[in-house]
Amino acid sequence: MKLVIRTIRSLFWAAVLLIALPLSAGAVWYSSQGWPGSWHEANWSSTGTAPDPAFTPEALVRIYSARTGRWKSIFAVHSWIAVKPAGANSWSRFEVVGWGRPIRQNAYPVDGLWYSNPPVVSYELRGEAARRAIPKIVSAISNYPHSARGSYTIWPGPNSNTFVAHVVRQVPELKAELPARAMGKDYLGEGLRFAPTPSHTGWQVSWNGVAGLALAWEEGLEFHVLGATIGIDPLDLAIKLPSFGRLGLLE
Repeated sequence: MKLVIRTIRSLFWAAVLLIALPLSAGAVWYSSQGWPGSWHEANWSSTGTAPDPAFTPEALVRIYSARTGRWKSIFAVHSWIAVKPAGANSWSRFEVVGWGRPIRQNAYPVDGLWYSNPPVVSYELRGEAARRAIPKIVSAISNYPHSARGSYTIWPGPNSNTFVAHVVRQVPELKAELPARAMGKDYLGEGLRFAPTPSHTGWQVSWNGVAGLALAWEEGLEFHVLGATIGIDPLDLAIKLPSFGRLGLLE
């Protein structure tokens, strides 16, 4: 009995250190940066950082992420996927939002700010591999299982990050490791579910998107607690913490 009590106590304090403290520190940091008071006050314009199709004939696939709006930015990022077929004169941006029908195409600039927050390219694929991947991406988007009006759920999912993770899992050419702060990426559906990790280099298990575990070559070892990610990535000498995401020596 004493051993059980000590184990529970140790797990409790580990949870405090690895979840509560990073979230508290993140809340102080991000709230000090400020955020737009509403959707209308935010800047959604292009950052001008995406390759110009006029000078980029090859096929391209990009996954972007940016801090979400207001208090949600303490915890999570919003992700979307963009494609430019070979020879095309424009990009197509796909994402899921929380109002109306979830899936949107070209609702915002491909490299646009999200709630005034600059996007980061979390993954890129070019050339022949991208050319092969794009039709599969379009097919995966059309088969997204949570596309009905009202199916979007901020937490634990399905949300915008669930959508991108679904697409990536359906396309073998996309070996993308999604950001640790992409809450919802590990939502696999109701109940206990198993699936490949988005990078296709390992496996994960999830219970309702609330608790889970992933072990993969690219992602490393991840524990998913209440949608947040705690993990270590020996390959990149990195740790993953709630609010702060991935912190690595090789980045």
